[in-house]
Amino acid sequence: MHRTALLAATASLVAGLLAWPANAAPSDFVHPGVTVSKGQLDFTRSKVGSGAQPWKGAFDRMIASKYADLNRTPKPRAVVECGSYSNPNHGCTDEREDAIAAYTQALAWYVTRDERHARQAIELMDAWSAVIRDHTNSNAPLQTGWAGSSWPKAAEIIKHTYTGTWANSGRFATMLRNVYLPEVINGSHSNGNWELSMMEAAVGISVFLEDKTSYDKAMAKFRTRTAAYVYLASDGELPKTVPSQNLNTREKIVRYWQGQSTFVDGLSQETCRDFTHTGYGLSAISHIAETSRIQGQDLYGTDVGERLRHGLGFHAKYELGTAAPAWLCGGSLKPGLGPVPEVGHNALANRLGHAMTNTGTLTQRGRPAGSNNLFVAWETLTHGDNPG
Repeated sequence: MHRTALLAATASLVAGLLAWPANAAPSDFVHPGVTVSKGQLDFTRSKVGSGAQPWKGAFDRMIASKYADLNRTPKPRAVVECGSYSNPNHGCTDEREDAIAAYTQALAWYVTRDERHARQAIELMDAWSAVIRDHTNSNAPLQTGWAGSSWPKAAEIIKHTYTGTWANSGRFATMLRNVYLPEVINGSHSNGNWELSMMEAAVGISVFLEDKTSYDKAMAKFRTRTAAYVYLASDGELPKTVPSQNLNTREKIVRYWQGQSTFVDGLSQETCRDFTHTGYGLSAISHIAETSRIQGQDLYGTDVGERLRHGLGFHAKYELGTAAPAWLCGGSLKPGLGPVPEVGHNALANRLGHAMTNTGTLTQRGRPAGSNNLFVAWETLTHGDNPG
């Protein structure tokens, strides 16, 4: 019986893979085009300029943050060493936060047209591109994924909207190509949020570099990992798996899913670990889907959108206070999803019209969304009820 279910799940996965386009990359990349588009930026700028809420409040929160400080001093390192849970932490926090700061300054530039913000973003990007050569220790892939998700978002806005000069943009591109992309492009056999964040970085970097081969490779890994990260009843008795992980028995799959043996729509591979790590995975899924949409391939209408919709809704319900039933993680959950639902809610509820009551309530409760200080930042500002 279990063997039959596994064979059916494998056949379903193979069929899904064959149905996906082999070439996801656009014929011409759209810029700025990593998570946020020019249309979305223009909408945001207009709303902030008119004092409309929630965008003005979200902008004010961003500008009041440490990331918008025009006197921020970059702290680049040649080698960033990050162990498990950032122990040791040799440049890990500095790198992630400098990357978020660069993105923050780029957004501030776009909204205000104050060139000081653009120049500060450039200073941060230039400081790191002049120095960094490698990431080391056990968390190197995840660290690279987190920082590498923020850098191209900043670079896309500056390179394609700032009217001043960025003399070292080529050096920054070389940094992304030689230091970041090789660390993330081949993926991870660790928990799903690792590979999803790594693919977010790989997709964003590929857009900035206009690297179609890397974009296609990252998108294929993303599709496979998303299918293995959030369960849908249509998957069958057992969740889909990443073939290279050799999760070829029910026992192995249940262990990998943190001991959870009952599978329902929206359950994540890390639900029973904690909602925070699950939030990392769901956020990366939404970011890649948003980038893909900007680049001309809308994944929200595919299983990616369905997994994101059910994943957000399932976790929002319990994040809002519903008690866990005994069959779910032994009746004990660890909430803390983080500032992650805006992008997915806007795409799926506002654009596509799906009823997402719990996700909508959680989104409203979290406004204006700030940063998780890892790779998520200011998404009420950029994606809250944004039709772009």
